[in-house]
This record gives sequence, structure tokens and C-alpha cells, in this order.
Amino acid sequence: MPSRETYEVRKGEKSLVHKAKQEANQQDILAAALGMRISGPQKPPATLWQPLKLFAYSQLTSLVRKAALKDNSLPPKYEKVHNFKVHTFRGPHWCEYCANFMWGLTAQGVKCADCGLNVHKQCSTMVPCNCVPDLKHIKKVYSCELTTLVKAHNTKRPMVVDMCIQEIELRGLKSEGLYRISGFSDSVEDVKSTFDRDAEKTDISANAYEDINIITGALKLYLRDLPIPVISYDAYPRFIETAKLEDPEKRLKAFREALELLPAAHSETLRYLMAHLKRVTLNEKDNLMNAENLGIIFGPTLLRAPNLDAMTALNDIRYQPQVVEFLIKNEDILF
Repeated sequence: MPSRETYEVRKGEKSLVHKAKQEANQQDILAAALGMRISGPQKPPATLWQPLKLFAYSQLTSLVRKAALKDNSLPPKYEKVHNFKVHTFRGPHWCEYCANFMWGLTAQGVKCADCGLNVHKQCSTMVPCNCVPDLKHIKKVYSCELTTLVKAHNTKRPMVVDMCIQEIELRGLKSEGLYRISGFSDSVEDVKSTFDRDAEKTDISANAYEDINIITGALKLYLRDLPIPVISYDAYPRFIETAKLEDPEKRLKAFREALELLPAAHSETLRYLMAHLKRVTLNEKDNLMNAENLGIIFGPTLLRAPNLDAMTALNDIRYQPQVVEFLIKNEDILF
């Protein structure tokens, strides 16, 4: 019968063999992951596997991080209708929807001003809402339709909104009268011109524009210049009617339903802006700006009455600030 010492030795040997097999298996897996083809006597010494292991793990970690960042940064698939306009084509042209010839000498069909799609006028009503604007057709940033701009640049929100808000939060949240005090108009126009020319390469840092009110002015001007406001014309009546409700629960529910009416790009831009304005109010002690003050400033900017009669539009003015004030105060619940 083997002694206890012999038993312990054998047990230790088995453990070492098992550990060696595990390491060999790990080496084979790492080799496969690294694209290495090694076997038999050609296997490198064990001392080489430690740096290879560290390298492989670092690569896997890097890939996981990149995948997570990529997933978070991917813009949602916003739908966008084509911006068709009657067009006279030079030379023979075929419809890109039905593939039939476009007959005539003038006004043979329509062309999308944003992506350049050419189709028959009768085919234009059947084309899916899958317009992907081409940057060569987008002449400027300001006054460009919101969804068109974000699809052309493949972003979640307009770069003006993102860049201005980031700059304001970097150095302006405690600035007294933030958004209430206007920046020098010529400088604001200069920011606008630079965005139209350089887009995301625009420099709005303190080195270029020391006064933060110039940046807030540029952001407000961008929102005012939108051909379709952030709170779109279609959704406008629902927001105004919701602001008139007095019951808190009904009001909250109605605002949720109203937000669902917004186009996806508009909804995302509004969410980001309201979260920012909420952070502005958290610094009210320094900047003296609360939700009511910001509602007065942004109400007419974010909500513009569609073609209503003058009396109705005048009556709506009192509710526009209330809509924005409510969105700011309940930003964490509504979005």
C-alpha cells in the first residue's frame, strides 16, 4: 500500500499534468484567435505565451469597447421623404423607380433636390421614404431641414446643436443670464457663416469666440432658421391643446402622446435640448435662469404656429412658453 507521501506526490503530478493540458488548450485557442498556425515541435517556448496572452486580451478588450462605442454612436434610421421638384432633363433619361423611358422635351419628370433621384411624376408617389441626402446637394447647415441635415451627415442630431451645447456646458453653465443675454449680432452671423462653410470643422472654442453669449445666440438662431420647427407643424396643435389641460396626470399622458407625433430626428433633438436646459436650471443660483425663463425664450423658437389665422396664433403665444417649461421640468419622465 503506497504511503501518504507517495499519494500526495502522485496527486501533485496529476495536478501539474492537468494544468499543463489546460495551458496547452489555452495556447491553441489563443493561437487560433491570433491567426497563428502552430503545432507539434514548432510550438514556441512557454515564455512566449505570456506576452501573446496579454496582447490577445488587450485586442479583445479593444474590440469589445469599439463595438460598444459604435453601437451607441450609430444614428437611428430616420425616415425621410424625397424632396421632389419638377425637372427638365437633358438627353435621354430613364425613371429610377419603374425603369421606363422619360418621354418629352421639357419637365419629363421630377428630381429629388436632396439625393438626386430621378423618377416619373406619377412614380414619385410610390417611392419609399428612404431618401439619403447627398452632401453635394446640401449647400448649407443653417436653414436646412433637420432630418435632411442629420441624414446627410449621418448623425443623431444636427452638429450645430451638439457642438454649441457641448461648448456651453464646458464653460457657460454658470454665466449670468445664459440664453437671455444676446451675443454681438455680427459675431453670431459669423458663426452661422462658418457652420455653413465648414460644418463640423467649425471652431467655436473660447479661442475663437470668448463670449459664451455668441454661442447661445448661434444655437437659438439655428433653431429659429429651421424651415420646420423642432416641434413640427403637424404636432403643434396637439402640444398647444395639451398645455391647456389642468389635470396633472392627464397633462403628462397627453404630452407623452404629443411627443410620439414628432419625426424621429426632431424627437431626438428635442430630448437632447431639454436635458441640456434642465442642467441649465440646476445652476440657477449662478445663472439666474429657471424653467419659466427658459420657456419664455425657447417657446416661440421651438413652436411656431402653422398657417393659422392671426387671432388663433395670438392666443397660442401664451401657451408656447408653458409647453417648453413643462418639458424642461419633466424631462426625466417624458424622454
